[in-house]
Amino acid sequence: MNIRLPAEWEQQKSIMLVFPTNQKDWQHSIKEVQETYVAFINAIREFQKCVVICSDKKILDAFFDSFENIEVFEYQTNDTWMRDFGAIDFLQNNQIKSYNFKFNAWGDKFDASLDDKFNSVFFKENIVDIDFILEGGSIDSNGEGVLLTTSTCIHNENRNHTYTKKQILKKLKKLFGLKEVILLEHGGLIGDDTDSHVDTLARFINKDTIVYAKCYDVNDIHFEELNKMEQELQKTNFHLVPLPLPNAKYFEKQRLPATYLNFVFLNGALIVPTYNDVNDEITIKILKNHIKNRKVITIDATILIREHGSLHCSCINKMLPL
Repeated sequence: MNIRLPAEWEQQKSIMLVFPTNQKDWQHSIKEVQETYVAFINAIREFQKCVVICSDKKILDAFFDSFENIEVFEYQTNDTWMRDFGAIDFLQNNQIKSYNFKFNAWGDKFDASLDDKFNSVFFKENIVDIDFILEGGSIDSNGEGVLLTTSTCIHNENRNHTYTKKQILKKLKKLFGLKEVILLEHGGLIGDDTDSHVDTLARFINKDTIVYAKCYDVNDIHFEELNKMEQELQKTNFHLVPLPLPNAKYFEKQRLPATYLNFVFLNGALIVPTYNDVNDEITIKILKNHIKNRKVITIDATILIREHGSLHCSCINKMLPL
């Protein structure tokens, strides 16, 4: 049986996300976060369909004059970070299917009762239930059998505590048809609830290249850990491109996990989060130099990181038609 985990830059049918309405976590900034999502959805639908999950379809009427390239489905979720509870597409003998992993809100940190049921309710065909906890933001694929992930997340006792690290790696290789897992032992951002999801730290931008978060400020609390992560990546056979860490951002006196690695691939475009930071333009220039076949679009994600996530965390790439 031939199984492959595609790269996110491969052809997609849609981007799926949850529009924030009455989720408790967003009530401190509901107007601002909805404006951010509207900008994000409008950017997506210029290139492909955007599937929007919303507790009430009527809510969206106030935000969109036209629903061209937008498909809406009603469902109440606990949270909006769909990357981590949404089904993960894979190819089995060249047929597109989706894995429905268990979701426990990043180690039982929050209520996930509605989010964990979403895939079973929404997806009716080609869904494969897996009794194993895995979040989409914790893995990144180059499409050719290599997976990036972090030990702090996938081997955390708050996920699959009955598995050893060796057993987890074996399971990932079997499920995704992998020939190699790059397991990072270092790296992490203050304010990240996910126990160091790799989509905040290091990502493939093509089959041979990894971009990663680099801290240039020796006085920043992240400097040592990200430097150790860089040293780990340098031991791989991949071309490496550093992206600067944004300057420290705070909300209610807490440091937020701002990162440029939380970008989203579309058909013909790349959407990159920005933070009203001096490093925004530096990062965009770097990405444009290395991703020449896509339009690079920016979305201000300053509000999103108030709830400790960004653009990539908020959506899933779907290869299956809906």
